[in-house]
Amino acid sequence: MTNKPIDSDSFRRALGSFTTGVTVVTTWDQAHSVDVGLTANSFNSVSLDPPLVLWSLAKSARSLDAFVESDYFSIHVLAVDQEELSGRFASRGTDKFSGLKLERGPGNIPLLDRYAARFVCRKAFQYEGGDHEIFVGEVVAFDHTGAAPLVFHGGQYGLVLQKAPQVTPERKREQVSNFGQDFLGYLLGRAYQQLFVPIRMELSRRNLTVTDYYVLNLAARFDKLSLSELNRMLASADYQTTTGQLQQLQSRGLLALEDLEGESQGGDEEDSRIHLTDPGRQLLIELVSIAKAVESDAVNDLEFEERQTLKLLLRRVIRNSRVRRPDGE
Repeated sequence: MTNKPIDSDSFRRALGSFTTGVTVVTTWDQAHSVDVGLTANSFNSVSLDPPLVLWSLAKSARSLDAFVESDYFSIHVLAVDQEELSGRFASRGTDKFSGLKLERGPGNIPLLDRYAARFVCRKAFQYEGGDHEIFVGEVVAFDHTGAAPLVFHGGQYGLVLQKAPQVTPERKREQVSNFGQDFLGYLLGRAYQQLFVPIRMELSRRNLTVTDYYVLNLAARFDKLSLSELNRMLASADYQTTTGQLQQLQSRGLLALEDLEGESQGGDEEDSRIHLTDPGRQLLIELVSIAKAVESDAVNDLEFEERQTLKLLLRRVIRNSRVRRPDGE
C-alpha cells in the first residue's frame, strides 16, 4: 500500500485501471459493527491535486446509512478474473466478506487483498444528486497492480468496441441544412453554457463569481501565485481579477495574501502571493464535486471509453485551435 504524499503521475496511472466501471466499495458500519460492501459502477475521478474521486449510491440502498456515517471508504477496481466477486457484492442477503482475506484501513474499513487498483479515501464531501447521494473522497493511499480491469457492458462481462453510427442520406441533408448548429464552435459553446448553468446558480447562492471560482481553482493548483501570474492564466478564459476581488476572498477566509517572506499583508504590492486556505480548499472541493455531478448527468448515456475519448479529442481541439492574443498571451 502506498501511504505517502500522492504522486500525480502514479495516481493518474492507477485511475487508468478503471475502464467501464466494475468496482467494490467498502466501509465499516459503526452502528452495527459490521463490514459493508457493494458493487458500484459510478466511480469517477474528480481531481489529481488534491487527489479526489467520487461515486454515488441510491438513496434507497440499505447500506446508505453506513456510508453516510463513516468517515472513510475504499474503492476497489476489480481485476478481469474477479467476476465472481462482482456478483457476490451485487447480491443481497449474503455474508459478502465470508472467506475473503482482508486488511484494515483507517476507521477500521475492510480492504480486499486482490484488485486492479485500490483507493483508500477519507470522505471529503457528500452531495445530493437526484435519487442518489454522491460521495467525494480524498485519496489518502492507493495501490495499482497493473492487472487488466474487469469490464461490464450490456448485461455481460467482456470487451466493448463501439461502432460508429451509420450516416443516412437524410442525416447528410440535415447536416448540410443545419450547418450553423453543426459547427463545432456552436456545439462547444452550447455544451459549455448548459453545463455551467447549475454551477453558476450554486456560485450565486454562495455569493461568488465565476472569476472567484477560477481563482480558487488556480490557487489550489499553483500555490503562491502573484496577481500578474494569476491574471496571465485567467486571460486564456477571458477573465481577469483585481487586488480588491482577492481581498474580498481573503476577508471571507478563503485566500491568504502573503508577501515573499510569508507575512500576511493587504495584497497591495505586486510581489504578494496568493495562498488557498483550508476553508477555501474545502469550499473548492464542494464546488468541484457539484461540477462533477453536473458532468456525470450530462454524459450519463456515454460509455466510459466514449467519455475519455471525448475529453482527449477536446484537448486536441483546444491545442490545435489556440490563437495567440494581440497582447502576446
